[in-house]
Amino acid sequence: MDVISVIRTKRDHGELSDEQIDWVVDAYTRGAVADEQMSALAMAILLNGMTEREISRWTAAMIGSGERLDFSALSRPTVDKHSTGGVGDKITLPLAPLVAACGAAVPQLSGRGLGHTGGTLDKLESIPGWRARLSGEEVLRVLEEVGAVICAAGEGLAPADRKLYALRDVTGTVESIPLIASSIMSKKIAEGTGSLVLDVKVGTGAFMKTLDDARELARTMVALGGDAGVRTVALLTDMSTPLGRTAGNALEVRESVEVLAGGGPSDVVDLTVALAREMLAGAGIDGVDPADALRDGRAMDVWRRMITAQGGDPDAPLPTARETHTVTAPRDGVLTRLDAYAVGLAAWRLGAGRARKEDAVQAGAGVELHAKPGESVRAGQPLLTLHTDTPEVFQYALGALDADALTISPPGTPHAARPVVLERIA
Repeated sequence: MDVISVIRTKRDHGELSDEQIDWVVDAYTRGAVADEQMSALAMAILLNGMTEREISRWTAAMIGSGERLDFSALSRPTVDKHSTGGVGDKITLPLAPLVAACGAAVPQLSGRGLGHTGGTLDKLESIPGWRARLSGEEVLRVLEEVGAVICAAGEGLAPADRKLYALRDVTGTVESIPLIASSIMSKKIAEGTGSLVLDVKVGTGAFMKTLDDARELARTMVALGGDAGVRTVALLTDMSTPLGRTAGNALEVRESVEVLAGGGPSDVVDLTVALAREMLAGAGIDGVDPADALRDGRAMDVWRRMITAQGGDPDAPLPTARETHTVTAPRDGVLTRLDAYAVGLAAWRLGAGRARKEDAVQAGAGVELHAKPGESVRAGQPLLTLHTDTPEVFQYALGALDADALTISPPGTPHAARPVVLERIA
C-alpha cells in the first residue's frame, strides 16, 4: 500500500477500498503520510466525494485510531450537541450549563476556530485561568459534580481527526461533506455520549450554503450515529446572518453570560432553548422546560460552577481589544442584509481566527453588531464596531464588508425575518 496510489484513486474518481482507507488513516496518524500528501487526498475527496460505504469506513478508521470514553458510571444520562460552525455561534456556552441544570450530563468536547467560523475553546480561553485540557478523571469528576464540561478532546480520542481537522482548516478543504461528517461523528461516537443533537448551519456564513447540502450532511451524520447506536437528531438552522450581536472570542463570552442572566439577543435565546429541548428529549428527561432554567438563574449557577471547576474565574474582567473602528450607516433606511460570511471574514482578519494551525488568536478581536436585518437605521448611526489589537488590519477587515455585505434599503422597506430553525432531521 502506498499513499500515491490512494491519492490517484480518489483523484481519478475511484472508490477507495476498505484496506486503502484503513491504511491511509493509520499511516497519517503515525506520521508515515506527510501533511502535503494528506492535503492532496483531502482535496480529491472534496472535489470527487465519497460513497456511503467509504464515509462509514473512514469514520470507523478515525474512531479506531484512538480510545473510546465510557460515561456509564455517571448518575445522569449523557447527551451532547455539535454545531457545524457559524458566525457568532456561541450557543454551546449557555446551552451546556442549561441542559445540565435540567438534569442531564453534558460532555461537550469542542474544537477551535475553523476558517471564518469561531471555535468554542478559543472563546472560553478568553476567561482568565480557564483550561481546555482536562484528564479523563477530571472530566468524569466535573460531569458528576457539576453536570457539564466543555473541553478539548483528549490526545487519545480520534487522534487521526485531530491531525486532519487542523490540516483542513489551512488547506481549503473544510467544506467537504464526507470529511465534515466523519470528523464530527468519529469524535462524538468515540466520546461515548448516549445521544447527540446536531446543529447543522445553512447559509452564507456556514460551510453548507444550501438547504440541499445541509440536508445531505445532516442525513449522513444521523445515519452514522444510528449505525453506532447513538440516538442522533439534527436541526438545520439559519446562518445567513450572524447569530446574536457579536462575532469574536471574549465578545461572544460576554453575550453568552447575558443569555444566562435571562437577557441576550432573541435569536441566541431561541436557538439555545430549541436545542436544549431536543437534548433533554434525547436524554429521556421529560416535564422540564429549559426556558425556566434560564429565567430562574439555575443555568447561570451551573455556568459559574463549570468555569470554576476548569480553573477559570467567572467574575474576572474579560479581555478587550486595544483599538476599535466604527462603521456607520451612510443613509436612512432599513438594514435588509448583513452577510454572515462577510462578518466572519472581517472578524477573522481582525485576529479572532487563525491563518495557520499554529497561530494564536486575539481574545478581544471581533465584530460587534449594532443593527440586525429588519431594523431601521439613521444616517451616521453605528452599524458595526471592529475590535483588534492590531489597527493596521482595519482596512483589511473593512475590505470584507463591501456593499454586498450590508444592504440598507429605503425607509419602510418590508423585511421578512427568516426563522432560526429551518428543519428537523431524525
